[in-house]
Amino acid sequence: MAIRPAEQLIHKAAWLYYAHGLRQDQVASQLNISRASVAMYLRKARETGIVNISTSTQLFTDDVLARQLEDALKLDAVWMAPENAYVVDPSTDVAVLAAGVFLELVKKGDRIGVAWGRTVYTIADVMSYADLQDVTVVQLCGNLGAPYSYRPDQCTMEIARRLNAKGLNFYAPLVLTTELLAHGLRAEPVIREQLADIANCDLALYSVGTVDADSHVVKCGALSPGEMGLLREAGAAGVVAGQIIDAAGKALDCSYNRRVISASLSSLRQIEKRLMVVQEDSKFEPLLAALAGGLCTHLVVGAGMARRLLEYAGASAGAKKAS
Repeated sequence: MAIRPAEQLIHKAAWLYYAHGLRQDQVASQLNISRASVAMYLRKARETGIVNISTSTQLFTDDVLARQLEDALKLDAVWMAPENAYVVDPSTDVAVLAAGVFLELVKKGDRIGVAWGRTVYTIADVMSYADLQDVTVVQLCGNLGAPYSYRPDQCTMEIARRLNAKGLNFYAPLVLTTELLAHGLRAEPVIREQLADIANCDLALYSVGTVDADSHVVKCGALSPGEMGLLREAGAAGVVAGQIIDAAGKALDCSYNRRVISASLSSLRQIEKRLMVVQEDSKFEPLLAALAGGLCTHLVVGAGMARRLLEYAGASAGAKKAS
């Protein structure tokens, strides 16, 4: 059921006050209303249960731009975090919203595939606690060395802890030194069964990485900046679950991908709900690649990224008509 216009200010006030910790005068300034109105809205939010911020994510599904983006990209659902002048890091809004969306998508008995990186770890860090029955959280790709801050096993187990769910880690490295070693490890019964079972997940949570020197696969040491540069010249456009994809969203034909221990892209596409969350505006091109490859059914982005995607979709549609 859509939120009535009269209720939207209550949701927005609750979002700013409880999710971001703004003072009531700051909320009043942000929403261009009186402080007395803010106090009244917050009281109504407490009385109606809106202070459980996860229930307020519906507000962001009712945005006209989000609806247009769903139609243009042919996605099941799009959530758009609003622009907020009081938030020091706007990407935080995306993570808070994504955490609420994720909790709404999870159902009892679900099997959830989780990737890794700063975005996923931030979502896990801000996620509310829930006590869901018979939920299993599985790691979508192999692990990294201890110095890296956002390891796949950490992301998986933290989300499992927040859901009071069972967590299943991959006890294998993300990338091996040779293709022969990777082939042999993927053939091991335990790893083979775990990889094969990923297609049976009900929900996947991941982001998409860049293919520059700031890429998480470079920062974690899986690739050197020089190696990434060569892959970019060969057509690399993004990173999903540790794998390099091209502009069409297909696995790039390269030695790195053949050495990676990760769910295949075909397995990911078989997961019914594929929630992709993108915080940074710098991920526009990688996100286009992931969308082109059918790796996303549900999307959470910021307002700026949403506008860019809609403009791109409109330009692409116009070009097709002209041809």
